[in-house]
Parts: sequence; structure tokens; C-alpha cells
Amino acid sequence: MSHPKHTALLVIDAQESFRQRADDWARTANPGVLTNIARLVDHARSRGDVVVWITHSEPGTGGVFDPALGFVEVISELRPAADELRVTKTSINSFTSTDLERQLRSLEVQRVVVCGIRTEQCCETTARVASDLGFDVDFVTDATTTSAISATESYAEVSGEDLMRRSESILGARGFARIITTSERVHISTAA
Repeated sequence: MSHPKHTALLVIDAQESFRQRADDWARTANPGVLTNIARLVDHARSRGDVVVWITHSEPGTGGVFDPALGFVEVISELRPAADELRVTKTSINSFTSTDLERQLRSLEVQRVVVCGIRTEQCCETTARVASDLGFDVDFVTDATTTSAISATESYAEVSGEDLMRRSESILGARGFARIITTSERVHISTAA
């Protein structure tokens, strides 16, 4: 009999910093993101999976990601448990500037479930790196969100919805991750 795979839910950048950009937050591509993240967290806890709360920090910048301002905290509605892992990163992906890989390996984690804020940025990049490191990756797109990129002289406008679909297509079609919904994740792991 093979050893069962251990799973970790990575909740990436679901932090108050984003709500400090009120106009941007009001136009989020997925208004149901916090509900879906909460469902994944509740489900992971019920299974005894590892839950990792990852926040992004930019010390000394004076912006919303500067920890001195107090916004580098998990969004209040999500309420991390005292015994759950917390990691603060200063890079786009969750591995490069942290000891996340070491912590996951020490817990014998083989599969990571990715959710959080900035689908195409921190979530997608973390999924790619996790795959490169040999983890199986589930990318739960409906438990991520982002906002549009505005047009400039150098860049075309891209809607938040298009960014989410692009990430989903690239990660899935190029073999970085299995793309699933929150409901599928809950059903898959309940049936397993």
C-alpha cells in the first residue's frame, strides 16, 4: 500500500493591503473570492491538511505592503488558526524569499492547493515554482482574483477576467497544475 499524499492549502496574499486600494478592490474580477477561500480553508481543516497563510511584504516602501503601516495581515474574515503556518514573502512567488519549501518537505507535503489574490502574479508564479520543485499542484481559479491592467502607451488593457482565464489556460495546458474549482476540490478530496 502506498503512503497517502499529504496536502497543503496555500492561501496567498489574502491580506488587508489589497483592500487599502479601495477602487481596485471594488473592481475585483472575482467578488466571491473570500467565500471560496473560506470554503477551502474549512475543508482543509476538516481533512487535517496543512494550511499555510502567505502574505507579501515590501519593507521600507511606505506603500500598502509596507509592514510598518499594519496592512500586511490576513483579511479579517478569514481568521487563521493559531497552529497554522504563516509565511511572509518579499518575492512574487512564495518560495524564493521564504523557507516554505523546507517547511512543506518537513511535513511530507506532496500536493499544494493554490488560492489567493493576484491570480496571474503571485498565485500563478507560486504554482509554476511549486511544479518545478516537484509538488503536485491544484490551482483553484475561482478561489483567486485579480484586477484589470489599464492601457498605457506601452501596454494594452487586459480585463481581470481575461487575466484569470489566461493563467488557467497556461497553467493547465502547459502542465504546471490541475485546474479545478472550489466545489471540485471539496468533492475530489471528500471522495478520496
